[in-house]
Amino acid sequence: MPTTKVTGHFTFADWKESPVTPEGTFPRLAHATVTNAFSGGIDAGVTTCDYAIAYLTGTTGVFAGTELVMGRVDGRAGTFVLEERGRFENDGTVHCTFEVVAGSGTEELKGLRGTGGFTYRHGETEVPYAFAYDVE
Repeated sequence: MPTTKVTGHFTFADWKESPVTPEGTFPRLAHATVTNAFSGGIDAGVTTCDYAIAYLTGTTGVFAGTELVMGRVDGRAGTFVLEERGRFENDGTVHCTFEVVAGSGTEELKGLRGTGGFTYRHGETEVPYAFAYDVE
């Protein structure tokens, strides 16, 4: 079970979304590629995230994705992948949980295990996150 807990913020610099099924129909599917930057316990200047999105209405739905993080966790350098799942609501709130993909840690992050999450509120430019981890 992860024992070290860190917090921080991330910002998203780019959001490119494209429809997979016809727009205006529900439910419908979309694909998004996002660039994030993390500070705090996770320090990564640029990450790449890929989401599959299911819109249930024009303002609600669910998503799942993976994010490649190249940077540091509590000063340890390396790369790892996060698997993410979440939902978005009518008021613009997004709830997301994430978990390190087993075996994805490299360099000083080899053996990294961890879970975390965030809640984004519409209009925020910095999103707070929490992350609990350990390194085998």
